[in-house]
Amino acid sequence: MSVSFDFSDRVAIVTGASGALGSAVVDAFRDAGATVCAVDVVEPSDEDSLLDPDAGTTFYQADLTDEAAVEALVEQVVADHGHIDHLANIAGTWRGGDHVEDTELSEFDLLWNVNLKTAFLATKHALPHLQESAGSIVSVSARSSLEGGEGDGPYRITKAGIRLLTETVAEENRGTVRANCVMPSVLDTPMNREMMTPSDDWVDPADAAQVMLFLCSEAASPTSGAAVPVYGEA
Repeated sequence: MSVSFDFSDRVAIVTGASGALGSAVVDAFRDAGATVCAVDVVEPSDEDSLLDPDAGTTFYQADLTDEAAVEALVEQVVADHGHIDHLANIAGTWRGGDHVEDTELSEFDLLWNVNLKTAFLATKHALPHLQESAGSIVSVSARSSLEGGEGDGPYRITKAGIRLLTETVAEENRGTVRANCVMPSVLDTPMNREMMTPSDDWVDPADAAQVMLFLCSEAASPTSGAAVPVYGEA
């Protein structure tokens, strides 16, 4: 069974757009007819479709850990496109391997900034516009955020923060802005393939992107504050 969504005349901001999941989410929104504002601190290559406005995508380079840069980004998107309907907080990274007592503060700060601060700042500055459009937010938590574990505590902590941020925004914006997040297990990305032994049980980023698209769609209109498992067979 195939499912399609119509996001015509909708404007979506996708952070972390140069990454494997981010680019899949950009493709999903664009294929559904949305105007996509793809955001990343890393500029894509010349052949990447993120740079092709004729493909329905405009790329914005911004450091999402810098509040002034995030505020300017949101203002520019509104100036360019008139409104914001959806925010997909995809920017993130993984680090692990050390127990808490052996974890450098710089590693904790990196995960805090990239995984949680970016989502907080993008959400903070997009919210006034999403409140006007009765829009939606979808963010990326992680299955591992549901409990403590050995060796990647700071990652789990920041991804648990995404869930709490999602629940908080949903509660504060009842009846206006819907906020949900997904909890992937292991995504089948080039980075994960370098760090771990690949498995057929991993989740294809394109499949995770479809779940995120659904959560932003009218089909999920009764759903806000949810943390949705995206585990595949892992």
